[in-house]
Amino acid sequence: MTSILRSPQALQLTLALIKPDAVAHPLILEAVHQQILSNKFLIVRTRELQWKLEDCRRFYREHEGRFFYQRLVEFMTSGPIRAYILAHKDAIQLWRTLMGPTRVFRARYIAPDSI
Repeated sequence: MTSILRSPQALQLTLALIKPDAVAHPLILEAVHQQILSNKFLIVRTRELQWKLEDCRRFYREHEGRFFYQRLVEFMTSGPIRAYILAHKDAIQLWRTLMGPTRVFRARYIAPDSI
């Protein structure tokens, strides 16, 4: 891991939010954490938090008016979430790939190893 820190390339940061349903199950949460580590991310910071409704609405504001917005906000405020700040030379793209497609049925077939 020290070789990553000494690399002349700048590290990119990304925010990773682990949803309440995963946080509620310790084995799933640990599996996600291990996936993060095995993909060579550096964990800059991690924090478990309970989102306030207004903070969540503000965070997802770009989706306001879309059919899933209200359901998303209600779900993300329904229980604790885990927030990670992750670092890697290509953190954003790597995290998106690790997350996989947003539709579960697509993820199962297109990216079965995704979170």
